Formats: sequence, C-alpha cells, structure tokens
Amino acid sequence: MRPEVDVMAGSSLIPSTFSFADCDSPSSFSGEAPAQVLLVDDEPRMLSSLSELLKGRGYILTTAASGSEAIQYLSEGPFDLVILDLRMPDISGHEIMDFMNTQHAGANMIVTSGDRGIEAAIGALKRGAYDYLRKPYSPEELIKTVDNALKQRRLQAENRHIAWQLESSERKYRYLVDSSPDIIYTLDHEGRFTFINDRVQQLLSFSRDELIGEHYSVLVHEEDVTRANYVFNEKRGDYRLSRNVELRLKSRHSDGEARTFNNELMMISLGANEKFQVPDSSRRELFGTYGIARDITDRKKADELITYQAYHDILTDLPNRVLFKDRLGLALLQAKRNNSNLALLFIDLDRFKLVNDTLGHAIGDELLQQTAIRLKACLRSCDTLARLGGDEFTAVLPELNDRQDAVVISEKVLECLRLPFQLAGQSVHISASIGIAIYPVDGESIEELIRNSDIAMYHMKAEGKNGHAFFDRSMLDASYQKIALEQSLRTALELGELEMYYQPQVDVKTRKIVGAEALMRWNHPERGFLSAGDFLPFAEENGLIIPITDWMLEAICLDLRAWNAAGGKSVRLSLNLSPQYLDRGDFFEKLRSALDRHNIEPSQIEVEVTENICIHNPQTAIEQLNKLCQLGVSVAIDDFGTGYSSLSYLHRFPINTIKIDRSFVMEIKDGSSQCPVVLAIISIARGLGLNLVAEGVETPVQERYLENSGCNTMQGYLYHKPMAQKSLLQLVRNQAYLL
Repeated sequence: MRPEVDVMAGSSLIPSTFSFADCDSPSSFSGEAPAQVLLVDDEPRMLSSLSELLKGRGYILTTAASGSEAIQYLSEGPFDLVILDLRMPDISGHEIMDFMNTQHAGANMIVTSGDRGIEAAIGALKRGAYDYLRKPYSPEELIKTVDNALKQRRLQAENRHIAWQLESSERKYRYLVDSSPDIIYTLDHEGRFTFINDRVQQLLSFSRDELIGEHYSVLVHEEDVTRANYVFNEKRGDYRLSRNVELRLKSRHSDGEARTFNNELMMISLGANEKFQVPDSSRRELFGTYGIARDITDRKKADELITYQAYHDILTDLPNRVLFKDRLGLALLQAKRNNSNLALLFIDLDRFKLVNDTLGHAIGDELLQQTAIRLKACLRSCDTLARLGGDEFTAVLPELNDRQDAVVISEKVLECLRLPFQLAGQSVHISASIGIAIYPVDGESIEELIRNSDIAMYHMKAEGKNGHAFFDRSMLDASYQKIALEQSLRTALELGELEMYYQPQVDVKTRKIVGAEALMRWNHPERGFLSAGDFLPFAEENGLIIPITDWMLEAICLDLRAWNAAGGKSVRLSLNLSPQYLDRGDFFEKLRSALDRHNIEPSQIEVEVTENICIHNPQTAIEQLNKLCQLGVSVAIDDFGTGYSSLSYLHRFPINTIKIDRSFVMEIKDGSSQCPVVLAIISIARGLGLNLVAEGVETPVQERYLENSGCNTMQGYLYHKPMAQKSLLQLVRNQAYLL
C-alpha cells in the first residue's frame, strides 16, 4: 500500500485493482472528490518540503522517493496529478513519463528539475507534461501551477462526461428510431431523403443507403404521386405545418403489392422573412420535412372487409338489405329525375324449406349460392340483385320502357330456376314466386315498393307458386284483412270464440258411427264461422298454435266425457296435431294428464299427423308417437299421398291408420272410373294391416267404389257435415238407444 500523507475530512481507500482504461470513463474524475496527487523526488528534503507545501489544501498526497517506487504506485491506482523530478538515480523522470504514456495513465504531469538545459524541458513537454518548473521555484508558482493543472483535469473530465452523455443519448435515440415499427425519415427542402431508419428495409425491401439523396417519389405509388406532391410541397410562410396523409408506397417484396402508409408530417419552412436574424457569416439551412410513415395496410384491409361485410350477404356475396335499400333509393331518385319507370322484383324460392330440412343446412346454403349465380345471369348490368335473408331475393330494375320489360325478366328468372340443381350428388328442382311492384304507380318510396312487391309475391304463392304477379290494390286490402285476422286471433281464446266441431266417421256396412274427426271452428264476431284452414296457418306462423292446441285438448276431453256418459264409449275421436306442437316434446305429458283428469280411455283417442312430420325432426316425432302407442293412443297419417310420399316411414313410425285424402276421392266420377292411386293406398293399408279411412265422400258412386275396393270406414257430406258437440251427442245417444 502507498503512504497517504494527507486525507481531508473522511479518508478514502484506493481500490486494490484498477485499469488505466477506466480513466476514459466519464466517472473517473469528479470535481467533488479530493484530487489524488503523487509526489516523486529522490531528495528527502525536497519531498518533505513539497508535502508540507501542499498539505492542507484538500489533496490526497502520496510520496515516492525513487523512480521504481513511483512506477509501483502508478501501477496500483489512478492519480489526477504527478509532480515529478527528472533526475533520479534509478529511473529518470522521462522514463516514468514514458511508462505513464504507455499505460495511458491519463494523469496531468508537472515536471520539476534543476537542469538548466533546454533539452530536458523539451523532452518533458513532448511527453505530455502540463508544465515544467525549474528549481528553485517559488511556493506560489508551484501552488498556482498545481491548481491550474487540476482545474484543467477537472474540465477535461467534465468534457469527457458531456461527450459520453451525448454519445450515449445518440446511441439510445438511434436504437429507438431504428427499432420503431414505423418508417421515420427527413426530407430536405427539395424533397430528397436526408435520413431514413432501417424499418424501410423490413417493410419495403429498400436499403437506407440507396434512398439517401433520392427524391421521395421513388417510393410513392404512381397513382398517389400527385397527392404526395401537393402535401410535401405545401408551404405556409415562416411557421411549422403539420399534416396527415395516406399514401401507397412501393414494395420490393415478392408479392409486389403496394402497401398503404399513414404519414404524419411536420414541414418546417425557414425563409427570408424569419423574425430572427442569422449572421451573414453562417449559411442558413432550409429544413424540409420530418415524417413518420405507419404501415396501415392490414388495418385498411380489415376495415374494407368489415365495410364490405356490413353491406353484403356473406353467403351469396350479394348486396344485403342495407345496401339494397341504398341502391333502390338512388334508383328512385334517378327514375324521378328522368321521369322513367322502375320495377322491384321480390323473389321467394318455392320448396326451399323442404330441401333445407331434408338435405341439411349446408346443402341449403349451396342451393342459395347457385341460385344467386343464376339470378345474376338473368339480369342486366344496370340491375341490382340483393338477398334480404333466408330464401328471399330482390331485384331493382331501372330504366324500363313498360311493365312488359319486368315480365320478360321475371320469365327469364323462372326459366333459369326450372333447370335442376346438382346438390349432394342428386338433382334438386325448385321454383320461385315473384312479386312485382312498379314505380311510381305501386309506390313512390322504398318501403312502399318493398311492401307491395312482398304482398304480390305472397299472392302468387297463394295462387299456386312458380310464377309472377303484379301488385294490385286489392291485394293490399286482403293483406290488411290477414293482419286484422291475426290480431283478433290473439284475443279469440280469451273471449271464448273458438269451438270444436266433429265430423262423424261411419262404418258403411253397419251405418254406425265408429269415430269422429275433431275440427276447430272460430266463431268470429264479424266474419261468422271460420274453418281451421282460415286461421290455423296464421296461428302456426305467430306461435299461437301451442296455446290453441292446449285449449283443444281440454275441450275434446270434456266432450268425450259427455259422450261416454251418453253411452258412446265405442266412438273414437281423432284430432289433428301440428308438427310444431309435437316438437315441443311435452304433448305426451299434457295428453296423459288430460285423460287422467277426465277419466278418458286412451283407446278413444287417435292422433292425426301429416306426412311432413317424417322429415321435420323425425327422431323426436318417433319418440313422441311411440310413447302415445305405449299409452294406448293410436296414430293416423292424414292426407296420405299428398306430402312426403315415402313408404319407408310406414315401417319406422308407429302408424295404425291411413286416411285417403279427399283430392283422390274426388277423382271417382262414376262406376267405371279408374283411380289407381286410391287402389294403391288401399292395397298398402291392407298389406301392412292398417286401418283405412276415406275423407270427403260426397256421392254414392264414391261410396260404392271405395267399399268395393276394400275401404269400409268413410267420412264426408254423404253422411254428416261437421257438427257441434250437442248434435253429435244426440247422434251418439240415438245410436246407443237403437243398440
């Protein structure tokens, strides 16, 4: 350890290891720490005199009595100042200075010598001595020289620290700029790149070196150059101007796609009219533009996709309801301006629900896609085809000469849909019902035309489908009547306007009533008695079929209890069940509960379902019907041969009875009539051991033909019209009395 001759308040220890390279660190010298001073002289008296002179001035003094001892101290730790005698017997002062320079000691050196020759002083100054003092020197001269040397040392350290801070800050900000996800650049007043970060290489595959000095237009897409020139060259006097502009920039990537960037620009114009004056000796620089270009290509694509999907049907890629109304509104404005006609077609596919339920929704979606392609091929380039939802399409036909033009296009649509669709390896046939509304006679607003074409379409469906119909004011009156009917149906249950009627089923051999079909009637306060076909379809559409059927179950059980009391237990009552009601899954529990409450035998009930129940959730239907059979309730297929027409369900479903639809019975005109469908149905029922009932028998000829063919149970006007419960009860009582 080196001797310390002076430690100011609170002595400090020197580290045991040290590298001279640390002297380059900005923290190697601090103006607040005591200066480390090494005194080197081989004369003890001179060394002691130096120590006494500098003692008490706030320095940490270390003394070396020889050159070798000085080198040892210099090797162990740093010093801020070395006061060195040139002439020493073992190692000279010049050699010590050479050692310090070799090791980059970095300390300031003050050389003292009694040598009068100029060579010694020159040698010391060449080796980097701060000053050279000839002995004898005055104490004031030495103290002043020491203060100046340490002051210089302090200033050098401060300068190194400032330089280090600047370099560190520059490195940090360059790293931040080059690591930015955005392209950061500057342009001179002529639009040439003066700086651009490395992000341009990653995003556009241009190197920064090849862009420096180039005009910004080398990056801008050709179609955006005009807008770029306007923005980059805009100047407003002597103040800063910030702008924001979207530009497409060229890319060298393999896809070659131009990418869209949002440019945030700040343009600084320094002109001759600056408020401050620049000295004539300095040349003024015109700083053009500082910009940040953010890649928004993916965001733009996402925005465009969202916007597109907001106005288009995802399945068919056609305009949706929102865009359709916008296009129709523009077409109406154009038609009004040109005083021309415009047609709106409302196209609804026939039998689409059957295809969807039979083959599945995926095949139904494919059918809609193929339909959209065919419909577009039928229209003109100026027409707009849209999908409103489900299987409903609309077409706006502007610039029509007359109504016949709409007919031509409608016929073309119907013709193209008649061709079979190839779906799931099989041919599928559909048709369409088209309603047509003409501007301005059928409406002058968007909503009027949509409503009236929709009404015309439903009128076409009611007329038999697969055709087109123009809107007529009488259709609107009928629609209002339907709306009024739906509204009043909701209160019919509460007001007790619904009644049960019954049409007897007769055994033609004995002429006895063996059963009856329950038929609902609505005693409408204004329109009189309405049959089930006049209001039950509305009930199914509006969800009222559930409470209406619940009411029917209770009413039938009450009537059966009265018939049983009158001796009519042999009469079996059949009731029609909607597929919607069967799908609910709780029909079995409701029926069983009603039979238990009213003490009715399950064998007196027969549930009639249509053939379409076989394709509308068949597994649930099988489960429900099996429960009914286990309970003792029989099941009948109503209107056999008019619906699904598949014989496979006769084996899958627990069926007891087949009913021959009245449409087949009506074909029996005379005794020589040949009705193969009737004969086939009778043969099927006989072969499967099923009961058989013929509906709609109105003439003796029909009765004889059916009886001779093997059908013995019939119902129709030939025997009895549907009647109220009291009338049927009287027939049951009379029959029991005759027995």
